[in-house]
Amino acid sequence: MVGYEIQDFLAMMSAEKGASPRTIEAYERDLTQFLAFGNFNDIREITKQRIEDFMMHLNDRSYAQKSIARKLSAVKEFCRFLYSEHILPENPSLNVLTPKQEKPLPKFLSTNEINSLIKAANDKNDYRWRRIAVMIELMYATGLRVSELVALPINAINHKKGIITILGKGSKERIVPIAEHTLQSVRSYLPQRDEFIHIGGRSDWLFPSMRSYDGHLTRDSFYKDIKALAIECGINPVTVSPHVFRHSFASHLLNNNADLRSVQKMLGHENITTTEIYTHLTTQKLQKTVCKQHPLSQYVPDAER
Repeated sequence: MVGYEIQDFLAMMSAEKGASPRTIEAYERDLTQFLAFGNFNDIREITKQRIEDFMMHLNDRSYAQKSIARKLSAVKEFCRFLYSEHILPENPSLNVLTPKQEKPLPKFLSTNEINSLIKAANDKNDYRWRRIAVMIELMYATGLRVSELVALPINAINHKKGIITILGKGSKERIVPIAEHTLQSVRSYLPQRDEFIHIGGRSDWLFPSMRSYDGHLTRDSFYKDIKALAIECGINPVTVSPHVFRHSFASHLLNNNADLRSVQKMLGHENITTTEIYTHLTTQKLQKTVCKQHPLSQYVPDAER
C-alpha cells in the first residue's frame, strides 16, 4: 500500500533533521496531495514526468509560485529519502526545475510607528496590554520569529550578560544581544507575569497563558492584539504583523551600517541569500548619499547658468 513511506520519511525528518511539528504537518499535507494526484499503485512509479505533471497541475489551478515551490521541495526531499533507502533505483526529482519566484521587498515600520504601538499598549495601564508592549519591543529589539517569541522560556534572557538565547528552526541555537532599555522593559513586566499563571502554579514561559493548551500566549492572540493597536494608532493594520517587526529589526540595523553577516546570524537565516533581500535598503541609502555628497551633484552645466 502506497503511503506508509510518507510516515517513514516524516519520522526521519523529525528524528534526524529536527523538523518542527509545523514543518512535518506541511510535508505530510503536500506529499499526500502529490500521491493522490499521481494515483500510484507502487511508489516506484514516481518519475520525473509525474512530478512535472504535478507542478503543471498546481500551476493550472492558479497556486501561487511560492506554494508550488514549497510542494516541489517536499517532493524532492521525499524522493531523496526514497533513493537513499534504496526504494527507488534513482532520484527522479534531480533535474526538476523549481519555479522562479519574485521576491517581494520586505515591509517594515518606522521607528516612530513602532514606538507609538508600544506607547499605546502601555498607556492602557492594563497588565494584559503591558505584556503586548513588552512583546513588541522584544521582537523589534532582537528579530525574533513570532513562534520563538510566544514560546520563549523565561530563562532564555541573561540579564547580566545582556543576551537572549533563541532555539530556532531545526532546533538550532543562536545568541542575540539585547539593549538595556529592552531588558529594563522585561524586568518591569516580570512582577505582572503571575497574572497569567494559575494561583499556586508555575510556568517556564516568559509569556504564559492560562487559556492556551501550550501554556503560553498563542500567535493568533498576539496577532489580533497588534492589529487592534494599529487601528488605535492610525496605522494601516495591513502593514502591521509579527513578521513586520522582524523585518523592521533587520532593515533598521542595515540602514544604520550593521553588516549583513551579523544580521544573518541574529535572524537565524541558514543562507545569507535570504538576508540579502534587505540590501535594497542599503542600496537606496547609498544612492541618496552619492546624489547628495558627490561633487557632480552640485555641477550645473554652463548652458544652464
